Amino acid sequence: MPGTTLLTRCPVVPVVVVDDAAQALPLGRALLAGGIDVVEITLRTRAGLDAIRALRALPDLQVCAGSVLVPDQVDQVVDAGAEFVVSPGLSRGVLERCRALGVPALPGVATASDLMVAVELGLTEVKFFPAGLLGGPAGIRALAAPFTGVSFMPSGGVNQDNMADYLALPAVPAVSGSWMVEPALLAAGRWDDVTERSAAAVERAAKA
Repeated sequence: MPGTTLLTRCPVVPVVVVDDAAQALPLGRALLAGGIDVVEITLRTRAGLDAIRALRALPDLQVCAGSVLVPDQVDQVVDAGAEFVVSPGLSRGVLERCRALGVPALPGVATASDLMVAVELGLTEVKFFPAGLLGGPAGIRALAAPFTGVSFMPSGGVNQDNMADYLALPAVPAVSGSWMVEPALLAAGRWDDVTERSAAAVERAAKA
């Protein structure tokens, strides 16, 4: 897709909710061992920012900040080392702050109206959220028809069983999900399981 810059690096982007920043480095190493070199650390917990800071130690891992809701959070995550910003919805304030700081943004869209605003703002890549509740692959297929220059990253309800259905769409270069980084795996330090699930996801994506 023209203008694609964020979504072609890795076809699977893990969405991580970190309860303890000490989990960040072993998690990052486990993802890299499984062939995933992009991760979204959400701001859903207080440990999110510290986890982003910790992952600076892994230069091969592209770290983005997720659940960024207001412009002030853009400053916080960029200061922490985030390389791009992901939001669940479309906020002009967040996008303007990202542009001011020179950091790429991936806002969430759910409707054709959202997409018209995104295109008006010059965006060519968006997050489609919550994908499972918005018609799944069929919803993206319908929206992609009039928005031919836009790439979508579906998130929300994406899993190992349906990811291939999304990736089969020309407008979907990558998906995001949390099945390979479930909080229970992180809490128990089951890093080998994270690596195994990551490798399986990458393999499935390659076949899609």
